[in-house]
Amino acid sequence: MYGGAEESLGAALRDRRADVTVATKIWTRSVDEGAGQFARQLSWYGGRVDVEQVHNLVGWREHLPWLEAEREAGRIGRIGVTHYAVSAFAELAEALRTKRFSVLQVPYNPWERDCERELLPLAADLDVAVIAMRPLGGSGEDRRRRVELTDAQREDLGVESWAEALLRWALADERVDCVIPATSKPERAAANARAGEGRRFDAGQRALVERIAA
Repeated sequence: MYGGAEESLGAALRDRRADVTVATKIWTRSVDEGAGQFARQLSWYGGRVDVEQVHNLVGWREHLPWLEAEREAGRIGRIGVTHYAVSAFAELAEALRTKRFSVLQVPYNPWERDCERELLPLAADLDVAVIAMRPLGGSGEDRRRRVELTDAQREDLGVESWAEALLRWALADERVDCVIPATSKPERAAANARAGEGRRFDAGQRALVERIAA
């Protein structure tokens, strides 16, 4: 579903596959086509997908039986479900309540906090892992990423950049397991990884990020 990106990732991981967690998606209403997508993923990722997600809830009821069979066979680690739109959050909650998903992916950043109302508490109650997408504010929202922190703000937050502050803000929510910022620049990927080090933001630091973002 990502053009050549999945195959390229598989090639990049060829000698280090055991050291990483691969999360990808099935995105089709057709069960047969979904199985075909999965077969290609297996060929790229050494015969296993660690987190297989039903993207945007498309055909989730139809895909669950065969995904669960693949999980039982050891070719899938965890089954997840995703959506980017607030209008789909009620159906996401319905899917989680089946207790057949163990991973949830939703947008989460200081400007998009709708998942806090129901989905994050529900995920915590059901022991569902949460992947925060759009942690830097979302595509087409460059202004959100162009904030320049003052020296005092960087010191108070213990960060080197606004992007790091945003990533740490999301990770400070104990219901969030990981964040997935997108970038095409390797140097930014290395800088983003710094957000996973050190102590979590405390409540005051989270509040500061929210005030800066407002």
